[in-house]
Amino acid sequence: MFVQKKIIHIDMDCFYAAVEMRENPALKTVPLAVGGRSEQRGVVTTCNYLAREFGVRSAMPVVKALQLCPHLVVVPTRLDFYRDVSQHIREIFLRYTDVIEPLSLDEAYLDVSNSNLLHGSATLIAQHIRQTIEQELNLTASAGIAPIKFLAKIASDLNKPNGQYVIPPDQVAYFVARLPLEKIPGVGKVTIEKLHQLGLYVGSDVQQYDQRSLIHQFGKLGQSLWLRAQGIDEREVVVARERKSVGIERTFLENIMTEAECQSVVDRLYPELVMRLKKVRPELVIAKQGIKLKFADFTQTTVEHTQSQLDEGYFSTLLKEALLRQEGRSIRLLGLSVGLEPMVTTQQLTLDWE
Repeated sequence: MFVQKKIIHIDMDCFYAAVEMRENPALKTVPLAVGGRSEQRGVVTTCNYLAREFGVRSAMPVVKALQLCPHLVVVPTRLDFYRDVSQHIREIFLRYTDVIEPLSLDEAYLDVSNSNLLHGSATLIAQHIRQTIEQELNLTASAGIAPIKFLAKIASDLNKPNGQYVIPPDQVAYFVARLPLEKIPGVGKVTIEKLHQLGLYVGSDVQQYDQRSLIHQFGKLGQSLWLRAQGIDEREVVVARERKSVGIERTFLENIMTEAECQSVVDRLYPELVMRLKKVRPELVIAKQGIKLKFADFTQTTVEHTQSQLDEGYFSTLLKEALLRQEGRSIRLLGLSVGLEPMVTTQQLTLDWE
């Protein structure tokens, strides 16, 4: 028997900043950002709504945020503390369903399709979860309720802060037809510009556009975009998300410039990368190695190549390739990463050889 999905996307309101305001009520009345180690090198992790009124946004350099809002209060990030709060939030989720897919410390999908709580109403369950979070943690959350994942995520942003929005099954077609394409997860600034050049602005535009042409121009994203515009998203709420990569990166207090300086950073980061990888894949079997550089103008480049076994020396090769894109710019961040083979593939290979 077909069971209509009932999916809730819970998104905490300016989570890190909200926790800091809860711990220090004096911060509630000032523009607040949670950010990096210094005004010169830091990046805003999140900010409260007062700061957003001045144009401050997540991922913005702290120095730019202070230009927009000179009286901005910047406090350091306390990840361990936020993780503890996040764990309490997850415990609240578990009172309503065990089908939970965390996306980060402050957001998650919940599948309540088979729940009998509150008459099986996803709307009432979301409301009750939000009330419980506020009562027990003195924090607010917003929620989106829909029969498919991507719409639940979009909906959670429509009545922020401290609100919720429902897209019933019989309203999906109406909603996606009028949905601005930039609202669809995965559609960034570059993609939306290309879509606009093609005369595509809302879901109904994509519905009328040739599917094969869209895929030809945008690849996998084109296929996903076409499906979303039809109101199709068959992804399940995944309880155990398999890790796809392991990485480590450093932002420098002072920019570096030369290959020798970069290589010195690679040499320092590599042992820590190995330690992290061993916790996930003790045999160090991987799918690819990659290196990332972020330049002084905050643009970044990543070079990745297939590699079945971790090779320290190969990072030097990747570094040389990445530096070909430097174009005279100094470097503010360097990162190393490895992509992981899916566990199913790894296990199947083992079975095939036994």
